[in-house]
Amino acid sequence: MIKMKKIKKDMILGDVVKKHPESAKVMFKYGLHCIGCHVAGHETIEQGSKAHGMSDEDIKKMIAEMNESLEKEE
Repeated sequence: MIKMKKIKKDMILGDVVKKHPESAKVMFKYGLHCIGCHVAGHETIEQGSKAHGMSDEDIKKMIAEMNESLEKEE
């Protein structure tokens, strides 16, 4: 399985979760529960987060935590 180097806000939610399932735990922590939703296949992390009322700062924090989880898996 090919791993992404770094998760960014413009990446598709479904792609990120498929390649890095551990990122779902971080998304759940921030209240982003739409991972299994049909929209997750074409919506970016930022779009999904904004649709759920997350601030830019919260999105940055969540993505930073997801990237920390990538470092732990390597």
